[in-house]
Amino acid sequence: MISLVMTFVGDDRPGLVNAISEKVVEFDGTWLESRSVRLAGKFAGVVLVRVPDKNLIPLESALAKLAPSGLRVSVERGGAAEAEKPSRPVALEIVGKERLGIVRDVTQTLTRLGVNIEEFASGVEAEPFTGAEMFRAHARLSVPDGLKLDDLRKALEKLAGEIMVDLAVGGSEPGT
Repeated sequence: MISLVMTFVGDDRPGLVNAISEKVVEFDGTWLESRSVRLAGKFAGVVLVRVPDKNLIPLESALAKLAPSGLRVSVERGGAAEAEKPSRPVALEIVGKERLGIVRDVTQTLTRLGVNIEEFASGVEAEPFTGAEMFRAHARLSVPDGLKLDDLRKALEKLAGEIMVDLAVGGSEPGT
């Protein structure tokens, strides 16, 4: 069995996920995990599946045949399992008035500190009373054991003051 990470995008309409899932089952695959979302009239996602090695090429070929219908699927082989470095899960919440570069600035700071982003979701929404565009993001981070949570908080608090957003850092346990 081989693990595959598939990404897909197509014009949003009923049946996109079904089209992919039918091909996975047709080639004896198992749908393990996925995330998908509608953005700007498109439907996009990422899927982790496992298929027998012998079915990899036929599955890729079958998925490529979905392109004329407007559904593009990209397939990548999963990486070899490697020993994980000791780390701690940490939650990050970001809220602030929308402006250029928020994601870039936050991710630059995290990268400099050796923090890995495991999951990231963001959006812009209108503030209820003023209608001002507000940026909101939620992230699940993997913080290396050598980095103190207080040092991470201090670096992000400094950044928050510079870019005028509220950042909340929480440990893996609720309320930390």
